[in-house]
Amino acid sequence: MTCRLYLNQPLEVGASLTLPSDQAHYLRSVMRLAAGDQVILFNGQGGEFLCRIEQLTRENPAVLVESHADIDREMPKRVHIVQAACPSEKIETVLQKATELGAASFTIVRSQRSTLKLDGAKLKKRLQRWQNIVIEAAEQSGRTMAPDVSWINSLKEIPAQGLCFTLHPEPEATSWKEQNEAMLQTKDITLAIGPEGGWSDHDIEILNTVGFTCLTFGPRIMRTETAAPALLAAIQSRIDS
Repeated sequence: MTCRLYLNQPLEVGASLTLPSDQAHYLRSVMRLAAGDQVILFNGQGGEFLCRIEQLTRENPAVLVESHADIDREMPKRVHIVQAACPSEKIETVLQKATELGAASFTIVRSQRSTLKLDGAKLKKRLQRWQNIVIEAAEQSGRTMAPDVSWINSLKEIPAQGLCFTLHPEPEATSWKEQNEAMLQTKDITLAIGPEGGWSDHDIEILNTVGFTCLTFGPRIMRTETAAPALLAAIQSRIDS
């Protein structure tokens, strides 16, 4: 399978591009590619570009863009994941698996029961790591865009786009079955997933205020890192059927 790389810059057929040093190192030392080999580049602006390596020297790693394929492997509905801050390794699992399954964006948010606290340089470094995980998942899975990852400190600041649901087993919650048709009709869906221990009553009050409806998804309780991938897979299956 041809190696795929995300490059956050304009791409056009006929252009000769200098690769970032980390990507050149990956192609040269990990994938063992050399001049004349092909790679695929994408930048999230539409389709993907077949390129040929001109040289992979440390001084000037360059590729020639040979052709463009107007390919779209994105979900026809944009599903935005709001993940309550939890241990970083669990967030990384959510980012990787949900990217592979088609998530459009990620927002990590502090909640009343969140254990993860980040700010300043530590937050900047962690966001860069998280974004790299998303990019690698997009490259591996064949996606033609790489979702953005952001951090907010308050549930009141959540970007509520389209139909907005949060998994929470309260008596008046709507069910997955009841919302199936509505999900098929909308362009955007935002799913808010609680931390370990679930949303607090105060969290739910705020989420209701900003437009979220409580949703149940089967009789079992999922771990925080399981919920988003499970819902994305279920939405994808409805779209495909």
